Amino acid sequence: MRMDKNSTLTAAEVVNTYPVALLQKIFSAYGEITNAATLARTIGNARQNGKIHTTSELLIAIESCVPRQGSNKYLAQVFQALRIEVNGEIDALKDLIRQSEQLLKEGGRLAIISYHSLEDREVKNYMRYGNFEGIPNKDLYGRDICPFKPLTKKPIEPGEEEIANNSRARSAKLRIAERIALV
Repeated sequence: MRMDKNSTLTAAEVVNTYPVALLQKIFSAYGEITNAATLARTIGNARQNGKIHTTSELLIAIESCVPRQGSNKYLAQVFQALRIEVNGEIDALKDLIRQSEQLLKEGGRLAIISYHSLEDREVKNYMRYGNFEGIPNKDLYGRDICPFKPLTKKPIEPGEEEIANNSRARSAKLRIAERIALV
């Protein structure tokens, strides 16, 4: 799960040491799992019997939470949430976008490809509003204050041919914005 093997945080540490409330928050926010509270409680109960060391042990521990229909998607969301937490992916994305605002000159372009809705929401909000909350900033005259002007109203998505050549491209979304001067 770790992209940086020198990182100290592991998925096993998240599963075994995080409080149930924090696990629920991670599964809800990063995995968009509808039964995040039940999943977190189930993990909390399972680790009372001993640490969860492997993905197989985790799968056994949470099997009662996994729906019969769409189990692969559900499990992908569980592991996505753990991966995002372990690697600090959303924070890294936010840092990149904030730094690009400082580094790009007026007229410079920022192009970001996102691979899931969490990333895309952060990118879209910052490009549209200049913040990650998606709240418009206005000046005294009611004009929008935003360092970027989106060049694409909707994200650019791969075509059928590209998806056929690379199945991982199916979830990719490209957003482009231009750095503008703030008045």
